[in-house]
Amino acid sequence: MSAPPLVASPRRHPADAPGGTRQRRRLIGLAVLLALLAVAVVASVSVGSRLIPPEQVWRSLVAPDGGEADAIVRSLRVPRTVLGALVGLSLGVAGVLMQSHTRNPIADPGLLGISSGAACAVVAGVFLFGVSSFGGQVPLALAGALVASTAVFALASGGRGPSPVTLVLAGAAMTALLSGVTSAIVLLDERSLEVYRFWRIGGLAGRPSDLLWQMLPVLAAGLLLALANAPGLNALALGDDVAAALGQRVRLTRAVGVLAIALLTGTSVAAAGPIGFVGLMAPHLARALTGPDHRWMVPYAGLTGAILVLLADVLGRVARGSGEVEVGIVLAVLGGPFFIAVIRRRKLVAL
Repeated sequence: MSAPPLVASPRRHPADAPGGTRQRRRLIGLAVLLALLAVAVVASVSVGSRLIPPEQVWRSLVAPDGGEADAIVRSLRVPRTVLGALVGLSLGVAGVLMQSHTRNPIADPGLLGISSGAACAVVAGVFLFGVSSFGGQVPLALAGALVASTAVFALASGGRGPSPVTLVLAGAAMTALLSGVTSAIVLLDERSLEVYRFWRIGGLAGRPSDLLWQMLPVLAAGLLLALANAPGLNALALGDDVAAALGQRVRLTRAVGVLAIALLTGTSVAAAGPIGFVGLMAPHLARALTGPDHRWMVPYAGLTGAILVLLADVLGRVARGSGEVEVGIVLAVLGGPFFIAVIRRRKLVAL
């Protein structure tokens, strides 16, 4: 009896690897990202208008002698580095949720009107109540972001609950409305215009050190909600009807996701201004590394976002020599080509 013909086995995609192998690769990827984040943190603390070697940074942290290097490291660069890492982490995670809930691969966390709500609240506070301190503007921006996201969710819900299309449409309408109100205020009041111009650029410099303690509880709540939302996003990726048939409470899942986006993005925008492109780039890079499982995409995108913000901040410090370029401008320059690449590559566009 003749032997059966040989059939070449198809080449397996890395995502089709056995469960143990896939899990091991993802854990190795997390370790690599953590190592890159550590490098970015060291660079952020060491590099600036004055270069401080890593060993001197370590001495300033564990055995300060009261010198100029200690003041720079402990009072300026460490708080700025922690703030940048938290902002990048939250924007990266919010970007995953935003793109998944709207099924829009070029969506970023500002699509729900959150950034516009924060900006409108800040200029309204300056115009109506004379709020001039940065500490007073942060709660206003966070409150504006939460109100805007709540209004978008309510508008998008209708009778059957929000869908990806209605979320995008309601977010675009709210963004247009709030941007119009903001423009009207800054045209009427020069002081509001000056505050808005400084805040709109997006940066990490000049933020008070106690801002971190104000951010942490809100960011922790947002991250917990995002992690809880990740399994539901895997079901929603199959379609709302299929997810409901599998026992997923679609409306509750979307509500939790929108709340997590509002908390993460609102806090970041309140603290550092509307830093763009992080929520766009980090999810695509995470998806390319780990595949479509949101349980892994959320931590991957968070670490990637933190690395992007810190490295962009370091690049902005050395770009002009004596001065510095705000991190929002650096990321806009880097994010533009990435955005073009995303919309031109179908493999990245398909979610």
